[in-house]
Amino acid sequence: MADSSARQREWRVTGMDCGSCAAKVRGAVERLPGVERVDVALMAERLRLTLDETQTPPERIEKAVRGVGFGIAPKGARPEKPKGGFVLPDGAFPDSAEGLETDSELKNTTEPADNAATSWVNTAKGRLVLGTGALLAAAWASRLVLPTEIAHWAFVLATLAGIVPVTQRAFAMTRAGMPFTIETLMTIAAGGALVIGEPEEAALVVFLFSVGELLEGVSAGKARDSIRALSKLVPKTARLEVGGKTREVSAEKLQVGQIVQVRPGDRVPCDGEVIEGTSGVDESPVTGESVPSLKEPGAEVFAGSINAEALLRVRITKAAEDNTIARIVRLVEEAESARAPTERFIDRFSRIYMPAVVGAAVLVAVVPPLAFGLAWGEWVYRALALLLIGCPCALVISVPASITSALSTGARNGLLMKGGSVIEAASRTTHVAFDKTGTLTHGRPRVTDVLVLSGSENDLMALAAGVESGASHPLGQAICAEAERRGVDAAAATGARALPGKGAEASVDGVTVSVGSPRLANERGALQDDLRSRVATLEAEGKTVVIILRDDVPVGLIALRDEPRADAADAVAQLRRLGISSIMLTGDNARTAQAIAEGLGIEYRSELMPEDKITAIRDLSADAHVMMIGDGINDAPALAAAHVGVAMGSGTDVALETADAAILRNRVTDVVGKVRLARATMSNIRQNIAIALGLKAVFLVTTVLGITGLWIAILADTGATVLVTMNALRLLFFRPAGAPDTESVKRTAKRARPDQPAATI
Repeated sequence: MADSSARQREWRVTGMDCGSCAAKVRGAVERLPGVERVDVALMAERLRLTLDETQTPPERIEKAVRGVGFGIAPKGARPEKPKGGFVLPDGAFPDSAEGLETDSELKNTTEPADNAATSWVNTAKGRLVLGTGALLAAAWASRLVLPTEIAHWAFVLATLAGIVPVTQRAFAMTRAGMPFTIETLMTIAAGGALVIGEPEEAALVVFLFSVGELLEGVSAGKARDSIRALSKLVPKTARLEVGGKTREVSAEKLQVGQIVQVRPGDRVPCDGEVIEGTSGVDESPVTGESVPSLKEPGAEVFAGSINAEALLRVRITKAAEDNTIARIVRLVEEAESARAPTERFIDRFSRIYMPAVVGAAVLVAVVPPLAFGLAWGEWVYRALALLLIGCPCALVISVPASITSALSTGARNGLLMKGGSVIEAASRTTHVAFDKTGTLTHGRPRVTDVLVLSGSENDLMALAAGVESGASHPLGQAICAEAERRGVDAAAATGARALPGKGAEASVDGVTVSVGSPRLANERGALQDDLRSRVATLEAEGKTVVIILRDDVPVGLIALRDEPRADAADAVAQLRRLGISSIMLTGDNARTAQAIAEGLGIEYRSELMPEDKITAIRDLSADAHVMMIGDGINDAPALAAAHVGVAMGSGTDVALETADAAILRNRVTDVVGKVRLARATMSNIRQNIAIALGLKAVFLVTTVLGITGLWIAILADTGATVLVTMNALRLLFFRPAGAPDTESVKRTAKRARPDQPAATI
C-alpha cells in the first residue's frame, strides 16, 4: 500500500512513437524510489504514477524521462519537444491556457499556431534521414569514381554520422537499466558490420533504421490526430449574455445556468437546454447521426454540434469539463490504461523475448566457428542480422495501435468503450440482455387507443386533460400531450386531487370527473362485463388502460403504452444474424412484457426487482459472455455484474459511470455496431500479431541460413512495424453500422410511429 505522503502525479510525454518507447519511459521511472503504479499511455502521451515526493522529487522523474530521449512537461503545461526526437508540427498541441477575457487574448486563442515547421523535414529525425541518405548516396557515387579504399571510408563516415545519436540513446537506456533496446541492437549491429569489413551494409542499415523511426512517428501521429480532433470540436469562444448584452468569452469559463447565443453556422460551445429559438442542429460530430435534429425550447443540445438554421438561446446545464465532448475525450484517454488481456500478455512475452533473441544471436556467432570450424566473419554477420530481426517493436505496438484506432472510430460513431479489455470482452459476447423501459422502449408512455362510450373523442380528451392538468405522473402527462397534439383545450377543472395508486379526479362544470385505473372503476361499481372484456383485450396487448368516469358513470377509455424504439426489432434481428441471443429483463408485469417481447422477437423475464436482474445476469454468465444494456439507476448493479455493461446515452450518470461502455445516440442498433467494431478490432489485432511474428519467423530462418543480410533484416523489422501500424489505422475507416433487417423495420414501424394519431375504437 502506498505511503500516506504519496500522491498521484501526471505529465505529458512527447516523442513516443511505438510501444517500445512507452516501455522505455516506464522503465526509466519505475525503478526510482517512492514510485508506484506507473501508467504510460502511448497514444494519449501521458505518464501517470503515484509518487512519494519525500523519496523522489518530481524533478527527478522529469530528468529520468529526458535522460532516455523524451520530452516531458507537467499536466496542463505546454508540451516539451524532446531533444532530437520526433514530434508533431508546431501548433499540433494546443496551449493549456486559462480562460481569457479580453478581445486580444480571445483572438490569440482562436488563431492557428501553425507555422513553417509543419513538415517532417523540419524535425530532428527528418533531418537525420536526409543527412544519412545524402551521405549514403555520396558514398555510392564515390565508389564509381574513386579507388575502393577511399570509397570504403565514405561508407564508414555515413555509418558513423547516423549511428552516433543512436549510440548515445543506447548508453542512456543502459544507464537506466534497459540494455535490451533497439538502439543497443542497432549500435552492436552497425559497429559489428564495420569491424568485419561491411561498411556498405552498415551505412544502408543505419539509413533504413532512420527512415523506419521517422515512419513510426508519422504513423503514431496519424493515430493521435483522430483522438485530438475530438477536443477541437468545441469552439474556443462563446457568445455569453450578460446584462442584456452579448460578449465573447472563453468557452472554458462558462458556468452552469448562464445563457449563450448560438448563431447559424456556429458550433454549440456547451451542453445545455434550448430556451428560445427553433433550428436544425447537426449532431454528427458528436453522435455520428447524419440527419440534423430539430431543436425547440426544452430540447437538449451537445457541445460541438453545429447550429444549421436559426439563432438559438441556450441555458448551460454542464460545465466545460463535464460536457459531452470532454467526457468522450476523457473516456477515450482513460481507456488506453485499461489494456486488453492480449496486450498484457504480449508485454510480458516481449520482456522474455528480447534477452532470448540476444542469447540466440550470441550462440549463432560463436557455436559454428568453435564447434565446426566455420568462418567467424560469416557467422558474426548472421548473428548481427539476427539481432536486428529480433526487435519486438512491431509486436509490442500491434495491440495498442488497433485499440486506439477502434476507440477513436467508436467515439466518432457515438460508441464509447472504456479500454482494450472492454473491446476484447465485447468481441466475445454471446448473449445480450436488454432493460425494457428507456432502452428497448422510449421510456415515455403514449396514447395508443381512445374508446368513446358517450359523447365525442374531443369531449373525452378535454375531460381527461382537464383532470390531469399539471399532473406529474407520466400517464397524466401523456394524456395532456395527446390532447395538445389534437388541438383540444383542456376542460376547466377545479378541486383536482390525486387518488394514490388509482388515478385523479376533479370537478368539471359541477360534475365529479375521475380518470383512473380499472381498479378504481371496479370499486365504484362502473366496471361492467362488456367494459371489463375491452379492458382485458387492451391489457393483453401490453397497454395501460385508464377509465374516465363522470359521476361514476364510464364515458370512455384511454389506452397508453411505452412503445418500442423504431429500431429495436431490427437490432434483435441483426444480433441473431451475428449468432447472439437476446433477452429482455424488466420489472413490468408479465402481460406487458410478453406483448413487447413478441413484437420484437425476443425472450423475456418480467416482474424483476434490481436484485433479480443481477441474479438473471449471473445465471446467464455461468455459461455465456453477457452484455447488459440499460439506462436507469436500477440497472447499475446489473451493468456491473455483466461481462460488458453498456449504458444508453440518455441514461443516468450512475449508469454511465458504472457501465463499461456507452451509446450516445440512443439507438438500439448501435449495440450491434459495438459488437461489430469489437470483433473487427480483435480480427485486426490477430492480423497484426500474424504480420509481426510471421515476418520475423521467416527472416529469422533466412538470416540464420545466410539467405538474407543486415539491410534486409532492418527493412523487415521497420517494414513490420509500419505495416502493423497502417493495418491498425484501417479501423479509422470502419463503419460499425450494418444493413438493417427490412422485415423487422416494417414490423416495428407499424407498431410504433410517434407521428401517428392514436387509434379510435
